[in-house]
Amino acid sequence: MKKQQGGLLPMAKFREMVRLHELGHNQSAIAQSCGVARSTVQDYIRRAVAKGLSYEQLSQMSDSQALELLGKGQRQVPIKTETINFAQVAVELQRKGVTLALLWQEGLDKGEWQLSYGGFCRRYNRWRAQQKLSMRQVYQGGEKLFVDYCGLTVPVTEADTGEVVEAQIFVACLGASNYTYAEATPTQALPHWIGAHQRTFACLGGVPRVVVPDNLKSGVTDPCRYEPGINRTYQELASHYGVAIIPARPKKPKDKAKVEKAVQEVERQILAPLRNQRFTSFAELNQAIALRLSALNERVMPSYGLSRQALFEQVDKPALRPLPMQEFVLGQWKRAKVNLDYHIEVEGHYYSVPSVQDKTCQLRHTEG
Repeated sequence: MKKQQGGLLPMAKFREMVRLHELGHNQSAIAQSCGVARSTVQDYIRRAVAKGLSYEQLSQMSDSQALELLGKGQRQVPIKTETINFAQVAVELQRKGVTLALLWQEGLDKGEWQLSYGGFCRRYNRWRAQQKLSMRQVYQGGEKLFVDYCGLTVPVTEADTGEVVEAQIFVACLGASNYTYAEATPTQALPHWIGAHQRTFACLGGVPRVVVPDNLKSGVTDPCRYEPGINRTYQELASHYGVAIIPARPKKPKDKAKVEKAVQEVERQILAPLRNQRFTSFAELNQAIALRLSALNERVMPSYGLSRQALFEQVDKPALRPLPMQEFVLGQWKRAKVNLDYHIEVEGHYYSVPSVQDKTCQLRHTEG
């Protein structure tokens, strides 16, 4: 049996592959039966399924009609001249449910290319290999939020007392879009750490599935590589918002490479230009940070050809889960010693407790 022009698979073999596929045979068995490579079976079956072609329909078509429907006729444009925007392909892959097979078929239907699925994958993988190592880890939209503090601080001089407080700069970055949030807090203590998370979620307008913090004491009580201990209040925050807390492993900066880069950008693009300004309140400092942060998120990233803001709108924002209806109430857990009169003292106030044998108890203290 002669092959079709251009070395294409004879249509009789193609029809046989579809027939065997409909009978439930796997691709390896079909390839062995038809004497072709498994990748060839995969390519032709994908095309037939995408077009909804059955064996009965193919039996009633001429070879030329089948070739045209499959997109396997004489190529109008040689493969080498086909230009594919793989940066946009990488962006689309971050959307939930999107696969290379889907993008290949969509491009095929639009006439953007004529190459096989295997060729499409090979060219995409070659493109990925040429990108920076940090781009090889693909994050799904709305999946992970990385959080950390900058190494740099900003002095805030109280207008009334003249006291200087070194503001700590909290930074959060979404994995898929690199969208960045930053704010100044008086300390890195638990109340400010929790408050920064709440304001981050409010700014994003939704909640990711996972938060990846560094091993800050306010968030992680035991920085174990395998079973880290999470601060009880921090865990309550996670339960309230429905997120998982997965701390970066100790001494593994690549676990939080996204926020490491975001911290660097905040220090260079925001804090450095503000170094000569004098701030008399945290509200004033955060207003200045917000203005420059907006510019940072609007700047086009060369690796993606899009800004963080645009990528956030396309990929992350639609995948974020809604914010809870009720606001989280901060509470701090403490271990208190029970006095002989079965009372405990908390910030000058006394509370009665049931009789306990070890003379200690845990309590959750909320402001107000």
